[in-house]
Amino acid sequence: MVGEAVEAVKLGRRGPVVSRFCLGLLPLSRLQSNLPRGEAVRLVEEALEAGVTFFDTAELYETYWLVRQALGPPAVVASKAYAYTYGGMRDSLRRALDETGRERIDIFLLHEQESRLTLAGHAAALRCLVEAREAGVVGAVGVSTHAPEVVAAAAEMEEIDVIHPLVNHRGLGLLGGTLQDMLTALEKAGRAGKGIYAMKVLGGGHLGAAAEEAFAFVRSLEHVHAVAVGVKSREELLYDLALLRGERPSAELARAVAGRRRFLFIEEHCGGCGECVGACRHGALELVPAEGLLRTPGPGEGNGGPPERGPRLRVRVDMARCVLCGYCAAACRDFCIKVV
Repeated sequence: MVGEAVEAVKLGRRGPVVSRFCLGLLPLSRLQSNLPRGEAVRLVEEALEAGVTFFDTAELYETYWLVRQALGPPAVVASKAYAYTYGGMRDSLRRALDETGRERIDIFLLHEQESRLTLAGHAAALRCLVEAREAGVVGAVGVSTHAPEVVAAAAEMEEIDVIHPLVNHRGLGLLGGTLQDMLTALEKAGRAGKGIYAMKVLGGGHLGAAAEEAFAFVRSLEHVHAVAVGVKSREELLYDLALLRGERPSAELARAVAGRRRFLFIEEHCGGCGECVGACRHGALELVPAEGLLRTPGPGEGNGGPPERGPRLRVRVDMARCVLCGYCAAACRDFCIKVV
């Protein structure tokens, strides 16, 4: 499959040259679609054939194997990690290099920074990345965030080359600010020479029915250089590529992706441990009683007899708050959560 050329752009003053379309690998991971490996590799190869050269992953996604298997040196790879200590980030970077089989990670980000305070708490990890950039092991250093405050703070930091912010025309998923706050911060960052590649242009799937409007909006943003989009099929890939180019997709592609919308699915066997609730930055999950179900006593409870009759807890999702990132699934010890 050879498509029309994808526009190449320079990612800010110190970032690499990338395709304007960035393929996000999260939807191919076990946190979301959990595509069979062969299908995931074919989809990445189809993106390459279509002219995509920019790919986004993270330690959390467990897709380094896919980078190693499907992406050669010409592809630009961005990764990110939650580590906040120097040693922790050093280990995360080493893992990225080892598991991708690369000698250098083109862009490495502090993952999901929530505030200026969070940034300050990651100072040691940021120092590790800056030193890795000086050593040539990392190409560019950056942050990913859903918060306008972090974009504005990163604009002022000489250490930061690239910013990966949440931005969409409805402001879905923003933390601690409005859409206008984010646009103001993006302008500040762009004028400071930061490379900016947006995420969640489709609101994690909530805006799939308004995809033309969503892509038109992000195309209009002067300081957004590239857009990371997650897809689960060849048809979605071609459809989104056309929209980012400002073209009208074919009727055949439109039919293939019609009605695409994703949901967070929680299995009935959810045990109500609450780990996912703590992992959700958007307050989209809560523990609620599952009335009338059998509850097994926890450690130190009961006398080891049969399960007691009474309420147990399970997780409920508020889809109005959920951005379908799937990060809660990584915290689930029983694999009860899926983005479908």
